[in-house]
Amino acid sequence: MRYSTLTVLTLALTACGIPGPDSDPLFVDGRAVASSSDSVLAITSAGTPGVLLYDPRTGSRTTLGAEDLASPAHVQWNDGLWYVSDVDEGRAEIAVFDSHGALIDRVMLGSVATVAHQFAVLPDGQIVVETADDRLVAVTADTITTFALIDESPRTGMLLAVRGGVLHVVPHRTLTQYNGLGKIRWRVEWPWVESLFLSDIAVDLHGRPMILAGHEGREGFVVFGLDANTGEVIVWMEGPTATFSVRKYGDIQPDNPAEWLGAG
Repeated sequence: MRYSTLTVLTLALTACGIPGPDSDPLFVDGRAVASSSDSVLAITSAGTPGVLLYDPRTGSRTTLGAEDLASPAHVQWNDGLWYVSDVDEGRAEIAVFDSHGALIDRVMLGSVATVAHQFAVLPDGQIVVETADDRLVAVTADTITTFALIDESPRTGMLLAVRGGVLHVVPHRTLTQYNGLGKIRWRVEWPWVESLFLSDIAVDLHGRPMILAGHEGREGFVVFGLDANTGEVIVWMEGPTATFSVRKYGDIQPDNPAEWLGAG
């Protein structure tokens, strides 16, 4: 009998159990794990439709958008809603689901966003994406407005909602934290060696931005935890794979992707 990756993921979680309240997944197989306000975890798997939702308080597991999402990647919880990036037949969009899993909106990004799956949702529901004309723009179903002007760069950036604003990370260039009005809170130059490549970004349950990077030319990954107020690196951890968890006291630990993705 053949199972989808998401089915295997669910079975693996059921058999092995997710780390208890002392630990929460941060990245699973190179993808950021999102969390709702009541700590429900959202996990996507490459090439698999739907998002796995796991509630560590009850052990319940459900699938979000199995019939609505073709290739989801990034997920954000905002004001009682799940926002999920998706690409279907080359069309980039953000699908919006309510807390019960019902699809309530699709925001078509069309030619607006330069990179599919990169977005950050502001507290008022505006979706911030990067454009080809050196801007971050805030998108709704009806409007597109400039959120911030960014420096011209041959590299595109990654976006993350952090503390009511937006973190914009351009690899080998800058890390910039904007407030909810598009004003810069802090900016730091890329502090790491050229041999580290940006893999993904996330925010942990302590509100700290997390940078996942890989090593060019050799195996292994490293996670850097940033101070959300300054951008300073305050914690870091290396591991053999792109799967990491964060413990309740804030330290990062490598995790085993097989326990999450049913590999091996």
